[in-house]
Amino acid sequence: MAEPNPIAVDICKDFDQLRGNRGNLESHCREIAERIWPSQSNLFQSQGQYPTQGEKRTQFLFDSTAANALNRFGAIMDSMLTPRNAKWHRLVPSNPALKKDRQVRLWFDEATRLIFKYRYAPNANFASQNQRVYKSLGAYGTGVMFIDQLRAEPGLRYRNIHLAEIYFSENHQGIIDKAYRYYGMAARQIKQMFGDVVAGEKVKAACDNNRGEQTFMVLHCVKPRDDYDARIMTYKGMPFVSYYILYDDKTILSEGGYTKFPYPTGRYEQEPGEVYGRGPAMDVLPAIKTLNEEKKTFLKQGHRTADPVLLLPDDGVMDTPSMRPGAANWGGVTSDGKVLVHTLPVGRLDITKEMMDDERMVINDAFLVTLFQILVDTPTMTATEVLERTREKGILLAPTIGRQQSEYLGPSIEREIDLLSRQGLLPPMPPLLKEAQGEYKVEYDSPLSRAQRAEEAAGLARTVEMALNAVNITQDPSPLDLINWDVAMRDIADIQAVPERWLNDENAVAIIRQGRQKQMEIAQATQAAPGLAAVMKAGMAQQKGAPAR
Repeated sequence: MAEPNPIAVDICKDFDQLRGNRGNLESHCREIAERIWPSQSNLFQSQGQYPTQGEKRTQFLFDSTAANALNRFGAIMDSMLTPRNAKWHRLVPSNPALKKDRQVRLWFDEATRLIFKYRYAPNANFASQNQRVYKSLGAYGTGVMFIDQLRAEPGLRYRNIHLAEIYFSENHQGIIDKAYRYYGMAARQIKQMFGDVVAGEKVKAACDNNRGEQTFMVLHCVKPRDDYDARIMTYKGMPFVSYYILYDDKTILSEGGYTKFPYPTGRYEQEPGEVYGRGPAMDVLPAIKTLNEEKKTFLKQGHRTADPVLLLPDDGVMDTPSMRPGAANWGGVTSDGKVLVHTLPVGRLDITKEMMDDERMVINDAFLVTLFQILVDTPTMTATEVLERTREKGILLAPTIGRQQSEYLGPSIEREIDLLSRQGLLPPMPPLLKEAQGEYKVEYDSPLSRAQRAEEAAGLARTVEMALNAVNITQDPSPLDLINWDVAMRDIADIQAVPERWLNDENAVAIIRQGRQKQMEIAQATQAAPGLAAVMKAGMAQQKGAPAR
């Protein structure tokens, strides 16, 4: 048996400390999962190994309001942040001077198109995994994505990492820069990924003895490299070091590196002194538990109402009464018609239902469901009212959306750009951009982001409307001269996410205007031609001494 690797031993000790500090969180998350995501209720106690397939996990679930609200929360986050039917972000030069170069603008336009092409490719699996990240945010307050390149062909591959198998810590600026993923892999998977040479004796023995599905625990460590030197051209010159370790044997399966952190992590809310996030489910867990208890009571009451408990006299002539339809129970009444069989009172179902509705409202509020129910409940609103309600939604969602853009989506886009660039899937940079070392920034074009930026365009529209009113009153068009239409229209196109390739460049615009000017001159000359001809004819007649006609 191979001796434990000292580096692997140190990494496992660091991981064990992180894992030991998370007991309360895992207990909290397991309690949440039992009530809103029952399929994951046992993952937090499986220590990285997947529990028994198909086992029953809904024993704590009596009301599905929270589970449905979590699904809707994921859909809301997806529609507001990453709608798959739209380009929800784009790359632009961070230097304003570079924006003036059309070739630079076209390069960023094409780069944005390619990112969306590979992100939403069928084998990338982004849409489904991204939805799980959002649901994890709603349930546990933390969502993690692992972004890597495809093995068999160029492209990207996404995988949501469940919180039960990922542990991380922050640097001094509060940025997550260290991650440990502790998970089970089948022996044959380890052999496929790392090869026979480094798989270890136990793994090779399992594969050789037809036990290829036997599970071994693997630890993936990603952390900043202590001896980082950008001048080194191998993986040792990358800012992040990567180790795959066979945990039980403390042996290194693989050593590598990353130029960008491969585990983008979003946190819904973060409390002081805590590394992991807190989600809506944690805030309303008391309401979720209360609703479950109320639902159990409601079911009991309903059962007793439909199939009541009978109260019988202890000295009556009746035996056990028959509850079959159409049955005759002799002795159920006295000779004078007095009923001897009564039902046990069950309480008021309507009160229980009102109490349940109150808890459901609290839960739906926390998961943003009621915020998006406004337009459905009031379909007769005017366009102005719809815009005002949408603006209110934007105000309420801005903190949540902003955090995900900075913590989750921003690092994800950086990782995607890095992977596509290394695979040669992005077009060559124009000289001016290459000289600027490819500097860029991300502008988000999600529905909420566009609504926030559209205020500028709306301000111009209101200004133009007031200027036109002044022109109509004074018949003086000079108020419109204040607006630089060339700049304004390009900025409006930018706000509305119009692709650069759809717009004419400055030279094309100049040519179009020159052509229009020539056409106007020709038209003016044509209109003036009859008058010029008459003048010329009159002049010639005067020269000959004849009267002009």
